[in-house]
Amino acid sequence: MATAQREDAESRSNLLTTMGQAVGSGAILAVACLISYWLITSVLTREYSVSRDDDLLGGMWAAVATIFVYRQSHIESARAALSRTLATLVSFVLCLIYLLIFPFHVVGMAALIGIIAIILALVRRSEDIITAAITTAVVMVVAGISPQNAWEQPILRLVDTAVGILVGVAAAWIALGLGLSSRPQRSEA
Repeated sequence: MATAQREDAESRSNLLTTMGQAVGSGAILAVACLISYWLITSVLTREYSVSRDDDLLGGMWAAVATIFVYRQSHIESARAALSRTLATLVSFVLCLIYLLIFPFHVVGMAALIGIIAIILALVRRSEDIITAAITTAVVMVVAGISPQNAWEQPILRLVDTAVGILVGVAAAWIALGLGLSSRPQRSEA
């Protein structure tokens, strides 16, 4: 009977610890996303702004980058940051070249996604194809929505992503430094 009570108390304690870690980690991620969004939509737009809609898109894109790199270990976070950075740089270069020469066209977007997939596969970074393709689709469609100076879109999304990555990595490291993890502990029973 005493063993069952002790196991029950231990189970409740583990549940409370897991819940506390999840709440703490989730709160840090939420604040990090808020900071990323705010930096792009309020601070950086003082220097340069295409439009309010574009500023909001940039804030969303920074928050997405923050979420992407907020991981459960320093190594996972650093790897995610490297992956996100590489995917964004490949997309940035090809979209910028394309948009300096041509206006947005869906066939051009599809061609860029295909070219990026081939390049990343050839350099053995297949795990970055999805992220680079998503980034390319966003950049190209936004360039189609705002065709005036469409070539600026890759540059703006690169800045948004860089801000999001920096905030996300910092937030992950803070959470890890506080001993927080949203990854539930596995029972050893």
